[in-house]
Amino acid sequence: MSKNETNPIGTARTALAKNIYRWTEENDHLEPGIPGLMLVRYEAPTEPMSAMYEPCICLVAQGAKKVQLGNEEYIYDKNNLLLTSVGLPGVAQVIQASKEKPLLSLVLKIDLRMVAQLMVDSNLPVARNQQPGRGMAVSEVSGPLLDSFQRLLDLLDTPEDIPILSPLILKEILYRLLMGELGPRLRSIATAGSHGQQVAKAVGWLKENYAKQLKVEGLARKTGMSVSTFHHHFRAMTAMSPLQFQKWLRLHEARRLMLTENQDATTAALQVGYESPSQFSREYKRQFGAPPLRDIKSLHKKGKTEVVSGAA
Repeated sequence: MSKNETNPIGTARTALAKNIYRWTEENDHLEPGIPGLMLVRYEAPTEPMSAMYEPCICLVAQGAKKVQLGNEEYIYDKNNLLLTSVGLPGVAQVIQASKEKPLLSLVLKIDLRMVAQLMVDSNLPVARNQQPGRGMAVSEVSGPLLDSFQRLLDLLDTPEDIPILSPLILKEILYRLLMGELGPRLRSIATAGSHGQQVAKAVGWLKENYAKQLKVEGLARKTGMSVSTFHHHFRAMTAMSPLQFQKWLRLHEARRLMLTENQDATTAALQVGYESPSQFSREYKRQFGAPPLRDIKSLHKKGKTEVVSGAA
């Protein structure tokens, strides 16, 4: 563990790191009993790993991590947190970690209903006509936010207090985010009828129906937008088109089926919605750098899975 930093934020961050370190000594990916919270430890850098980021806050107390979203790169470390306001596919990589100074972080899923209620309770402006920004962003970590997370983790020592006190602290965390520079992104997603919320609904539909034929006109109709407006806002939030988003979902699900359920490439391709195995093989190679059979053999040889479903 590193020595305490002398400024108040540094001291709070060191205390949080010690807390995460303590709770992850026996389980490096721990869901400790507070709804939506996961504590994470890595003792070495990792290779890039495909990840579906749900709406969440990723806060690092020690070490650093990188996420690739389309052609964009987001690095978050002890000074900067990562906020994802809508489900997004990315490529994650731990870039700073060692046995002596492991990456120590936490992931907190965002309850958008709680965000919407806080907006009402706080009389915050809605964002119906606001241009939705990217659904992923990095922002500097504040001292009060670190203190809130520290108090949340302190509840793990008194589990009987969690049902009563954790909802209050979770509201405080979301309130601080709403009042900070990332607040407009959360408000865009939580405002009923906003472009951000409509795109989030489209993302949810794609995740549940990726194997179906995608008709962008029909999906645009579901959001109440014209096709051109829908395309514009979807790309603004996700850094990809609806068709690219669907392709990512299909290819990663096929990879998971081959890797964890031992399906052959043709069966997996058909199951995720491809009609042409040859097209599937071409697109798979472009995505993962090798044809399906060679890629899966390589992953088995490494003895690890690069298909993950969360932001940990």
